[in-house]
Formats: sequence, C-alpha cells, structure tokens
Amino acid sequence: MAAGDTWTGAAGAAVLVLLIYRYVIYPACFSPLASIPNAHWSAPFSRLWILRVRFVHRENRTLHDAHRRLGPIIRVGPSELSINDLDSVRSVYQGGFEKPVWYSVFDNYGVPCMFSARPAAEHSTRKRLISHVYSKSYIQSSPAASAQARAIIYDRLLPILDESVSETAAPHGIDIYSTFMAATMDFIAAYIFGLGNGTDFLGAKAYREHFLELYKARNDYGYYDQELPRFTRFCRHLGIPLCPKWADDANRELGEWCRRLCDKMEERLDAGFQPRRGSADEPIVRDALIGGLRNEEVKHGPNSILYPTALTNFKLSVASELFDHVLAGQETAGLTLTYLSWRLSQSLELQEQLRGELLSLSPNMRLTRDDTSEIPDPRQLDSLPLLHSVLVETLRLHAPIPGAQPRQTPGFGCRIGPYQLPGGVRIAALAYTLHRDETVFPEPEKWDHSRWLPSCADEEDRKRRNRQFWAFSSGGRMCIGSNFAMHEMKLIIAAIYSNYTSHIVDDEGMENQSDGYTGRPENERLYLQFEKLP
Repeated sequence: MAAGDTWTGAAGAAVLVLLIYRYVIYPACFSPLASIPNAHWSAPFSRLWILRVRFVHRENRTLHDAHRRLGPIIRVGPSELSINDLDSVRSVYQGGFEKPVWYSVFDNYGVPCMFSARPAAEHSTRKRLISHVYSKSYIQSSPAASAQARAIIYDRLLPILDESVSETAAPHGIDIYSTFMAATMDFIAAYIFGLGNGTDFLGAKAYREHFLELYKARNDYGYYDQELPRFTRFCRHLGIPLCPKWADDANRELGEWCRRLCDKMEERLDAGFQPRRGSADEPIVRDALIGGLRNEEVKHGPNSILYPTALTNFKLSVASELFDHVLAGQETAGLTLTYLSWRLSQSLELQEQLRGELLSLSPNMRLTRDDTSEIPDPRQLDSLPLLHSVLVETLRLHAPIPGAQPRQTPGFGCRIGPYQLPGGVRIAALAYTLHRDETVFPEPEKWDHSRWLPSCADEEDRKRRNRQFWAFSSGGRMCIGSNFAMHEMKLIIAAIYSNYTSHIVDDEGMENQSDGYTGRPENERLYLQFEKLP
C-alpha cells in the first residue's frame, strides 16, 4: 500500500472517530445534558424523534406520558428540554429567558410584534406601550369597553340565539363554535379599532366561515417554518415549497384583511372622523399603540431599542402588532367559550345554579320586556365564584394553548433544578402537562369545577392549583390579553345563561381536542339548542 493511501485511510478513520465522538459519545456521556432522563433513546443524538412527534400532532400527550415516567425535567433532543415543575417554570419564565427563532413565524409582514420579539428587552419596551389598556382596572372602568360589549351582546349575539329558538329555526340547533368565534372577533376588533371600524362577524356568517378556513390553513402549516427554518428557506430558494401554495395564499389574504382594517381606520381619521373618548367607537388599543410608539420616538429617537424594527417601519409595525392581537384574541377566547358551553350543556342543574348566581347581580343581564338590559358592574361579575370556577376549570382541562412555549437558556448558562445547563438550550413548559399533574389536580382528566370553589376546596389546595394554572403562561411574557379575555368570556356566558338554557344536539369530536400549540375540537363545530327562559 502506498504511503499516500495510508495517510488517506488514517485521516478518514480520524474523521470518523471525531464524528462518532461529536455526535454519539459526547452527547450521550459528556454533554451537560447527559444526566437528564431521555424521553426517547435517540434524544441525545438526533431531533428526528421529537420532530416526528410534532409532525403527527402528538407532542402534548407524548411529553405528558414521558414526564409521568421520568420526572419533571426530560431531554427531548440533543439540545432541547421539557420541564414540568413550578420551580423550573419560575426560573425560565420569570427569569427573562429569551425566545428562540421558533417565534419568527409570527413576524407578520416580516416585522416583529410584541409576541414574536425575541430579545427580552425589546419585548419589555413593546409591552410598556400598551400594557395599561389591558390591565384589569382599565378594562373594568372603561366606558368604551362597556359600550362595545353592550352593543355586541344585545344587538348582535342574543338576537342570533333568539332566532335559533324560533319556530322556523333549523332543528339541528346552532353551531356555537362558529358563533363564539364571531363574537370574540367582534369583541377584540372593537377594543382595538372601535366598534364602527372593527368587524361584524356575528352578522357576516358567510365571510366568517371563509375566514375560519383561512385561519385553519395558517394554523395547520406552521410546522416547517418553526421547526426547520433553514431547511425550509433552502427548499423555497430551490423552488420546492414544503407548504402548499394555498396555505401561503391563505396567510397572504389574512394579512391583507388586517391591513384593510388599519387602512380603513386611517382613512376615516384623515377624513375628519373623531371618535369620542368613552364611546363604543374609541379605538383603545390602536390609539395606545400609536401614542406609545410616537412617545418612544420623541424620547429616544435612533437610540431606541425599537428603532431598527418598529420606528423605521411604523405602519407595518402597527399592522403587525394589531394583527397578532386580533387573531390571538379571537381564537383563544372562542375555543374556551365553546368548551365551556359544551360542559354546561351536559348539566341542567349546573346551569340553574349558575343562573341563580348571575341573577344576583344588580344590575344583571336578564333581558327586560323590551329586550334591553344593562352591563353589570365588572367588579361584581368578576367576583362571582361559580362563574369563575366553571371558566377556570375549562381553561385548565381544555386550554386553548396547551402546547409548548419554548424559551432558550442564556448564553452564560444557568441552573435548572439539579442540572447546570449551557447557553442556547431550547427549554419549554406546556399547559397540557402542568394542568394534569395528579399531585395538584386529582383525577386530572375529569372536568370538576368544584376544585376551584372556595366552599368546596381546601384553601391550601386552591393556592397550589392557582400557582400551577398556566392557561395564560406566566412571567413577564405571559398573555397580555388575559384580563380582556376573562372579562369578555364572563360577560358572554353571563348574558347567555341569564336568558337561556342550552342542550347538546351534536357534539361529535368535542372529546378529541387537537394536540398542538393550540387545541381545537376535532371537527371544529358544536351544535347546541337554546331554549329561552320565560
């Protein structure tokens, strides 16, 4: 054998040994993550297992099973962890860990919004612009929010339920899933743009159904861009799109729809429209966002952390932010209301108990003879224990966002539980597993509202459950719209069950909530029959 061949063979063998060490021996034996239990035997060496689990929409259930077997901290990939205990959750989500590239898919129009902003400092700056209008105190004391709710509930929603109980109504009842998706869109769009500049999805059933189909396409085809962004970009460059063209078209149409809402608002203002403060037409979120961005520009100019993104792309940045609020505000509340009405419809006795509590409000939401009523004192409404318990238990068992909320460990590393982790590790908790911890929620698969009632649950147990309740995430990046969502859902349920009883007509697929980042009923429909109270 020639000397050159010998050297070539030796070099090849050395490369092979290095590759085996780098991709097999080191991750399995010497990596800082090596002592963490593996959810699958291949987790130290490859992402293929967890990528497949996510692709077939089984991540939540699979990780729940793995945590039950292996404990609160598990390894799901060479540099990916799943966590399921409160101490670890506090360390990550209250510790300012930044978001990974996974969130870039939410950069609407190619511009970051508060939700997709990856650096913690940028997120905090964006949040300060609008957080005050999403606070509980602001929402509960806002005349504009009250006027918007009154118009949507009494002029749009309840007439639809009335029509569904008439003698000429279809015998199969009403698809309450679609109806709630419409109501929640009208609520959040009115809060953002003002009632007259928002949406009327409750009145535009055909367009609403079209919109929901578009949104389904957006929801179902984010996998490649989120999990394999570089490979996906490479394939697009080669003209091999991994997502179907109609999914991209749906995203484009949704984006254009939001731009039209923003442009319509601008055109009316340019034409001299001046919405009165406190009226239903006040664009609360839009005004807060634009005012906050302008103040940021005046105070800091090019030195602002938002200068490269929001301040140099002002109109697109506003549209990106409001687009995110509209979509998130509709889906999460609409899903929760669907599941809550399904649970309530299984028990006339529970409906009667809830109605008794709702009618104790003064004023309450019972329709008068001329079909008018009032919006109750928001603070009184918020304090009703049974209403709160049925809503929170629904958010626990049927969380609208049950999936993983990834973060990434800081560059200098950190300690999570007993493990010292390097920087750049993707780490995530998920509501699905936290809400099914049997030590905190006995019989976790059972919908049991009494676990939240002060009169039925031990005080210490309720405190533990509240600490582990994660429907809106936690820490500085928890859902900014949580107070708005709770308020609108309580109003809608109070309005309905103060005036009607509901009965299940067709609930096929409701037991099967989709396993993904968001959790929707399998068939995305629920038919209920409403009966108006005398």
